[in-house]
Amino acid sequence: MPDKLSTDSAEKLARDMDWNLLRTFVVLAKSNSITDAAEKMRLKQPTISSALKRLEDRLDKRLIDRSPGNFKLTQAGELLEKEAIEIHGAILRLNTLMRETVDEVRGHVQIAMASHVICPLFDNTLTEFHKTHPFGTLSIDISASRYVIDKVMARRASMAICLVKDKNPALEYKRLFREYFGLFCGPSHPLFGLKNLTKADLAGHSTVSFVTDHMSDALRQVTLMRADADLEDRVVGTSANLEEVRRLIMAGLGIGPLPIHVVKRDIDDGHLWRLPPYDAPPAVDVYAVWNPKARLNRAEQAFLDMLLAQIDKTPMSEREYI
Repeated sequence: MPDKLSTDSAEKLARDMDWNLLRTFVVLAKSNSITDAAEKMRLKQPTISSALKRLEDRLDKRLIDRSPGNFKLTQAGELLEKEAIEIHGAILRLNTLMRETVDEVRGHVQIAMASHVICPLFDNTLTEFHKTHPFGTLSIDISASRYVIDKVMARRASMAICLVKDKNPALEYKRLFREYFGLFCGPSHPLFGLKNLTKADLAGHSTVSFVTDHMSDALRQVTLMRADADLEDRVVGTSANLEEVRRLIMAGLGIGPLPIHVVKRDIDDGHLWRLPPYDAPPAVDVYAVWNPKARLNRAEQAFLDMLLAQIDKTPMSEREYI
C-alpha cells in the first residue's frame, strides 16, 4: 500500500507545478548554457535562471551542474528531461485531440523521416491512405535519424522512418526495408570510369560521408567498409542529408558511401561511378518507429495500420533493395 505521506507529496507537486517551468527545462537540457537557452527562447538570461531555480526548489533537487566551465545535467536532471519531453509532447497534442472531438474523420499525420528514403512499399501506403482518407493530411519532415527518434519520443511526430542504432524500449519498431551501401566517386575524380579496380586502388583517397558514419552510430557497417578500403581517415565533407552527400561526391571532394538502389539512375546517367568492394556490400535496415504511449488521431492510426499491414504481407525478400 503506498505511503500516504509520499502520495500527498506527489499530489501537491502535481497541483502546484508550473508546466511552463518544464517547457523551459526541456530547452535548457538541450542547451550549452543558460545564455544559450535564453537566446533559443528569446527571453532574458535572468528569466531562465529564475525558472531553473524555481524548478529546483520545487523538486528539492539540483538539476544542472553549473560549476565553472561546466553545464551538464545531473542524474536527477536526466530523469526529469525524459519525463518533461513526454509531458511537453502530450500538451502539444491537446489541440489536435480537441479538434478531433468536433470532426473525427479528419486528422493530420506528421511523419519524421531520414533523408531520401526510396521505398515503393512506403509510397504505396501514401497512395492507399490518400484514396481511403481523402480528408486526411500529411507532412514529412526530414532530419538526421537521431533527431527523428527524438521527435517520436516527444510526440511531436506521428511516426518515424529512419535508421536505428539502439532501440529505445519505450518505442515500437518494425523493419520497413533493407538497403545496401556502395562506395562511389564523381566525374572529376581520378578513379571515375576506371574498370577492374581493387580495394587497393582506393587507399589514401579523401572521403566524404554522413554525419552518422562512425563506429558508435547507425552506419557502423558503412564505417567498417570505408576503413577496410583504407581511405584517408580524415573526412573532408559531411552531411545528414543524402542528397548533400551525393552532391559532395559528384563535386569531386572525395569517395563516399550511398545506398546502391537510390543512385542507380545517377550511375546510368554518368554522374556517379561505383567503386570496390563490389561483393557483400554492407546492409543497413530502415525502420518504422512509433510511440505506443502517444494517443493517435484517426488519421495517424489509419496510416500506421496501413503501413504495418503492407509490411506484414510483403516478404522480406521483396523489401531488400540493391
